[in-house]
Amino acid sequence: MITKITGKVTSVSEAVLTLTVGAFEYEVLIPEFVRRQLQNHLGEEVALHTIEYLEGNPQQGRLTPRMIGFSDRIEREFFELFCSVDGVGVRKALRAMVRPVQEVASLIEEQDTKGLSALPGVGPATADRIVAKLRRKVPKFALLVGRSELGEDIAPRDVISETFDVLRSLGHSESDARRLIDAALEEKKKYKDVETLLQAVYQLSHSS
Repeated sequence: MITKITGKVTSVSEAVLTLTVGAFEYEVLIPEFVRRQLQNHLGEEVALHTIEYLEGNPQQGRLTPRMIGFSDRIEREFFELFCSVDGVGVRKALRAMVRPVQEVASLIEEQDTKGLSALPGVGPATADRIVAKLRRKVPKFALLVGRSELGEDIAPRDVISETFDVLRSLGHSESDARRLIDAALEEKKKYKDVETLLQAVYQLSHSS
């Protein structure tokens, strides 16, 4: 299974990106928020974190392999969670994801079914199911709200997310883990990996 693909962006349309990798050209499905990120990167080399799936009716023997691309693992992980809700699925999730992952995660965490219902193809009933199934699973994604203003040079989103997971595994509550990470990020230092961010978190917590 292909989980990451690196190549040159040949074209970007409303829902499809074409990537040239050596002698091959790949068609990669992308949600709207990814299209906005990549539309100005024509001719440039990019790396996409991908999901593969088969589309079609297996009973009729018409199955087409498809690939969906995201800018980082966090976006891919959230998309897979979103697809797991009854009545959503891949195609509906692709259509619905017009806003960045952290914004959709915040809507879910805040149980804002009205905001979720405004996403394309997501009605009130689906919004209720999304909140019911995912609200306890999205805090680390919602944590990324506002991190774009800090810039990836302070702490990559993958590092923030993985640090959150480590703190939770060590027994910290979700709110405590978020508070600790926020305090470390406000120091405006650079955290290139989980180890350096964790070190900063514990130095600050012991000094307070």
